[in-house]
Amino acid sequence: MNPLRYSLPVLLLAALSSLAGAQGLPATATGGNGSAERGVDGAAQRDGISLDEAVRMAEAQLHARVVRTDVVDEDGRKVYVLKLLSEGGRVITVRVDAASGRMR
Repeated sequence: MNPLRYSLPVLLLAALSSLAGAQGLPATATGGNGSAERGVDGAAQRDGISLDEAVRMAEAQLHARVVRTDVVDEDGRKVYVLKLLSEGGRVITVRVDAASGRMR
């Protein structure tokens, strides 16, 4: 049995990220229908960071691969819980505040 098991959402996220990168698509905030949210002045605005951005940020800072993601509510705030696997086989769990992007 493979000791490294990936969850389906992580595999889909990785595939979609690869496709977006290959197409040169901009990293903009989108609503459920794929359109960017626009403010009064027409500039793209959003509340915090997406799960995809949190994954990329954690992987880059920790030099590890995300193997599982969860979205939880902590005291009324959306938090991404990411489990990463380092090249040395160490499991790292981080929490990323979706509103601020702060990783802990």
